[in-house]
Amino acid sequence: MLLTIDCGNTNTVFSIWDGTEFLCTLRTSTHHARTADAYFTWYSTLINHYGIKADITDVIISSTVPRVVWNLRVFTDRFFNCRPLVVGKPDCLLPVAPRVDQGTQPGPDRLANAVAAYDRHGGNTVVVDFGTATNFDVVAEDGAYVGGVIAPGVNLSLEALHSGAAALPHVDVSQPERVIGTNTVGCIQSGVFWGYTGLIEGIISRIKAEYGRPMKVVGTGGLAPLFEKGDHLFDTIEDDLTMHGLTVIHKYNKDQGNI
Repeated sequence: MLLTIDCGNTNTVFSIWDGTEFLCTLRTSTHHARTADAYFTWYSTLINHYGIKADITDVIISSTVPRVVWNLRVFTDRFFNCRPLVVGKPDCLLPVAPRVDQGTQPGPDRLANAVAAYDRHGGNTVVVDFGTATNFDVVAEDGAYVGGVIAPGVNLSLEALHSGAAALPHVDVSQPERVIGTNTVGCIQSGVFWGYTGLIEGIISRIKAEYGRPMKVVGTGGLAPLFEKGDHLFDTIEDDLTMHGLTVIHKYNKDQGNI
C-alpha cells in the first residue's frame, strides 16, 4: 500500500491508498522538531484506533516545509523500510514538466494539484487551494503547471488583523447573514468572507481573460465549501485533490521504472 504525506505550513496530512481508494486520512499540526519516533507513535496510535490493517510498501511526500522532510525520510526508512519519493526533488519525475521561469521551483503541493486536476478534469484548469496561503494554480492543455497566483490565506489574514489591531477580536470564518455588519464580529466576518469572495472572483476572471480560452475552476482545501456558498465560484470542489495528485505521480514514477 502507498502512504501519501502532504506537509503544509499549518497541517500535515497522511492518507493510505490501497490502489483503488483512500482507506483513511490522518491530520496533525506541522512541527519541524517532531521526530521520526513521534510521527510513528502518532500514526500507529490512530491506525490501531481505527482498526486499519495497512502494509505500507511505498511512501510519497509533498512538503512546503523543507525542515520536516529529513524526519519524514527517517520515519519511512525506519518503520516501513522504504525510501520515500519526494515531489520537487530531481529524482521524482512528473508526467509533464512545469513551464515557469528558469530557476523557479514551484511548490510541491502546487505540482501535485496540477497533476491531479489534469488527471481528473483535463487541461485548461485553475485550481484554487485554500491553505495557509490561497494558491491559484494554472494547468495548461497538456497538463503542465504554468504558473499562478499566491494570496495571503484567510486565517492568516484574520490573525494579522487580530494581532495588528488590539481592539478587534479574533473571529471564526463564516458567511455572515448580512453584508452590513451591525457589530464588530459581524463587520469582520463580512469583510473577510465577502472580501475573499471578491478576491477569488477577481483573480479567476483575470486569469481567464489573460489565458484567452475557457477554463474549468476546481476548489480544494478546508475553506472551499464555505466560499462556494457565497457565489458560484467553482465548477467542482475536491477535498482530496493534492493526495490524488501524489498517487498519480507515484504511479507515473513506478511505470517509468524510477522506483
